[in-house]
Amino acid sequence: MNNFTLLLPEFLLAGLAFLVLTADFITNDERKRYLPWLAVAGLGGILAFSLIFLWGDIGSLYGGIFRIDGYALFFKAVLIVIGIFVVLSSIDYVKKNLDHPGEYYGILIFTVLGMVLLASSAELLTAYISLELLSFGLYVLVGFDRYNPKSNEASVKYMLLGAFSSALMLFGISQIYGLLGTTRFDEMARVLASLPELSPGLIVGLVLLIAGLAFKVAAVPFHMWAPDAYEGAPTPVTAYLAVGSKAAAFALMLRLFSEALIPSVGDWQIILAILAALTMTVGNLGALVQTNVKRLLAYSSIGHVGYLLLGIAALAFVRDDNTISLATTHLAANGVMLHIVAYAITNIAAFLVISVVFKNPGNEDITGLAGLGRRSPFLAMVLAASVLSLAGLPIFVGFVSKFYLFNAAATQGLLWLVGLAIFTSVISLYYYLQILRQMYVEPAEDDSPIKVSKLTLGVLGLLFAGMVFLGVYPAPLMDAIQYASDAIAVVGSSGAELAHVLD
Repeated sequence: MNNFTLLLPEFLLAGLAFLVLTADFITNDERKRYLPWLAVAGLGGILAFSLIFLWGDIGSLYGGIFRIDGYALFFKAVLIVIGIFVVLSSIDYVKKNLDHPGEYYGILIFTVLGMVLLASSAELLTAYISLELLSFGLYVLVGFDRYNPKSNEASVKYMLLGAFSSALMLFGISQIYGLLGTTRFDEMARVLASLPELSPGLIVGLVLLIAGLAFKVAAVPFHMWAPDAYEGAPTPVTAYLAVGSKAAAFALMLRLFSEALIPSVGDWQIILAILAALTMTVGNLGALVQTNVKRLLAYSSIGHVGYLLLGIAALAFVRDDNTISLATTHLAANGVMLHIVAYAITNIAAFLVISVVFKNPGNEDITGLAGLGRRSPFLAMVLAASVLSLAGLPIFVGFVSKFYLFNAAATQGLLWLVGLAIFTSVISLYYYLQILRQMYVEPAEDDSPIKVSKLTLGVLGLLFAGMVFLGVYPAPLMDAIQYASDAIAVVGSSGAELAHVLD
């Protein structure tokens, strides 16, 4: 029997989205200003309920295609918190530009639902449907500024390439199902462990699946949509696109590669390693020539996807005799999850500052940051902390996450890839320092102080505190991450058997 109470957080998220939409229809313009607070209160309540109700619970639904465990709960919490911060970051934009805020917040909550479902998916078609629920909402959010030609262009490009990537994924899933006879992660692992080698058809299916996922996370050479989508989307949506969608996609990839595909790691590790190398190199080199700050951060985001792919590639150590060791798999999984959280905190803070400084969409030239250190010392401090954290400098959380991630990959034998990651991180310092130079060295054309609402000050203060606190004392977060990774290290009833086969 399926215990449907395990799905209560997902049901509550769907109900909250419909509640916000309905409230927008039946309330007058004056009361619509309370809708974001309804969304925040609802998300906060669902977060608290999930942590209390599901803590320590392990279960599955529909024959194992949907899993409730520590890993799913960790990402459920992270993704809902991201949703809360994006709603808070959007309040000023929505108040200024939208007549029906409920539509915006409702779609945003539906995308949070898609992300949460992704983290619990333990079967390929379930994951695909969850990913499409997320993607459809993002297509609309990117084009929400419908009177801005750049927003329209960004939405169309994102939608067309997103549909293409979905087709690739479905072709890959059909190949895998046809040759393995299953799309469940645990069953895929058992079948793959029994095969002496992968057939050409199975390799084709695996490549198509990886290509489809690479489109979703904007990995090179499937990244062409990202700069235009980031530039054209409303800035709060750009932050959400950079942070939420990638966190959810990597939550799926980490479970997929560690639970389903680990027996064939010798076949896909080199593919992911090459993708990681290309992505971190092209992303950071592309950012060097950008003058639009949103495009600059888009290429920076692509570079960080390369670092996360490095962690996925390092999930297992392939020995010289082609045997596989899973002894330190948890190190790579922990590194990926830590970097996802660190990247989320820093990027939301950076884009929130940008949305405050650049009032007019479509005119986010980096020179517009000139003199920010004098016009608003607090905004400049938060943006400086964000870019230094993205660069991986102490004392910020980005340093801790990169150090842990690179160390885990080096332990797994990918020293050449770690060396490239460190080199590209050094390259990134150049364009990050260009932002600092504009803020603190270049004179501003307009010296008037920038007015910042108390809400924005509070949100930025929380994000800044998170960057510094987790950079100095990451132990509480690492305890939660370890609890999550314990659920996916070697899973299923055949976990011991699988470990024996691989080792």
